[in-house]
Amino acid sequence: MELLIKGARIIDWRQDITSDVYIKNGTIQDIGNNIQVDCKIIEAKGLALLPSFVDMHCHFREPGFEYKEDLLSGNLAAVRGGYTAVNLMANTNPVCSNMEVVNYVLNRAKEIGLIDVHQSVSITNGFDGHSIYHLDNIDESVKIISDDGNGVENNRVMLQAMLKAVEKNLIIMSHAEDRELSLYDTALSENISTIRDIELANYTKARLHMAHVSTKEALQYIIDGKRKGINITCEVAPHHIALDNSTEYKVNPPLRNKEDVNFLIEGIKQGWVDVIATDHAPHSALDKEKGLPGISGLETAFSVCFTKLVKEKHISLNKLSELMSKNPANIMRLNKGQIKKGYDGDLVIVDLEKMYHIDISKFASKGKNTPFDKSKVWGSIEATIKAGEIIYSREGLYDS
Repeated sequence: MELLIKGARIIDWRQDITSDVYIKNGTIQDIGNNIQVDCKIIEAKGLALLPSFVDMHCHFREPGFEYKEDLLSGNLAAVRGGYTAVNLMANTNPVCSNMEVVNYVLNRAKEIGLIDVHQSVSITNGFDGHSIYHLDNIDESVKIISDDGNGVENNRVMLQAMLKAVEKNLIIMSHAEDRELSLYDTALSENISTIRDIELANYTKARLHMAHVSTKEALQYIIDGKRKGINITCEVAPHHIALDNSTEYKVNPPLRNKEDVNFLIEGIKQGWVDVIATDHAPHSALDKEKGLPGISGLETAFSVCFTKLVKEKHISLNKLSELMSKNPANIMRLNKGQIKKGYDGDLVIVDLEKMYHIDISKFASKGKNTPFDKSKVWGSIEATIKAGEIIYSREGLYDS
């Protein structure tokens, strides 16, 4: 498979140039002017070429909840949003607490053959909150363990899980929530749990990744921990930086006040936030009516973040690429996220000048649950390229 992209504006975390990119056998072979190769060519003058996006945190619901989303619809949503790698949470049915479920997901993803899928394993067995013996049986295909959606409330269990994560070279992804405290104050719940996990990571030397950080206090605790040299990374979700609690929409953690939102954006600007992750959580219309929290985010993430962060001049597009591509790829130890010789030929073509209105009727995801429907945004995903192959193009733009 060979592909030559001509005359694009190449943007990643370190560069902003106009050039050609040649991909062969799945990897970037050459970057330069006037590359001449007899292969499929995309003329991309006037368009931006970025590394494809990597989502550390999403839910594809299979096995068990395929009426909300399945691996095929999740893959289709991902490529429509410019993603070629995702890390899936364990809250399936059965809960992903063993290699049988992991291998089922990975084999289904290979059958579909669109993007790279990584499957998290639960921290506690079946989300029971106390058993971690199952972690002895997971293999090197698992990179991240998380009880996302629940949180590990028992201090001793989280300590033991972090020690096991160190032993097995795993990232421990924390859903910072004490559900007993959430009955009183969800911000207090997140803040107390964040402090606890940072202190446990300091004690155990585990690699801690804080999911969907949403309060100014939680981010400040993370900043303080980083300054002390504790091995912490963190993510924020697009909806937590583009919306505040004046929008009535149920997500977990909830939408916060403007002070929290502004602090998260300032943390992004100053380099304390490592990753933007979608927390893509598709639901059926009936489930949303019942009050289940979650947002379908893969297909809107780039445009929402580009509009909010770059168009409003908070950060550069280079910085956004770092947050959505380079850093998550580095954390997950993937050969992606940069436009550089030897890296995977996983790229996304974007029309930065194109304004459009988000339309849930066009979503590939089964989940149409988003407060961004009909929102005006900038930055249209024109094509997604995986290993030099066009796996998505808007309205068949680059189809043969």
